[in-house]
Amino acid sequence: MSLKTRINEDMKAAMKARESARLAAIRLLMAAMKQKEVDERIELDDASVVAVIEKMLKQRKDSITQYEAAKRQDLADAEKFEVEVLSAYMPQALGAAEIEAIVATAIAESGAKAPADMGKVIALVKPKVAGRADMGEVSKLVKAKLSAA
Repeated sequence: MSLKTRINEDMKAAMKARESARLAAIRLLMAAMKQKEVDERIELDDASVVAVIEKMLKQRKDSITQYEAAKRQDLADAEKFEVEVLSAYMPQALGAAEIEAIVATAIAESGAKAPADMGKVIALVKPKVAGRADMGEVSKLVKAKLSAA
């Protein structure tokens, strides 16, 4: 079953179970997916759906930070619930050891020696970890490895 179909089935299940908060979160995701399809005139595959979810998760995490700084815990909790719902559709996350192995392989393949070569390494790593690791953390790891080299 494609990810898009699974999300649609979950929306129907949330409607039947009368889970309004979960339904709202899934509808936001469906709307974002539809918007991307209309804007780019394409049919989304699983990788594209994961990219949409990643973007939404990043937005939610930024909102949570801002709401907590503004002492609005009620809004932060609503965003946290949406993060939980959206995270359920993400692929299994990679472990730290797996990410380090991918980064080490990419550094060896690209022949990178200094932090200036970071772009080459990221270009090799990104397709392998897309949707399965936080690219901010991966970027820090690559920078640390290249600085130590």
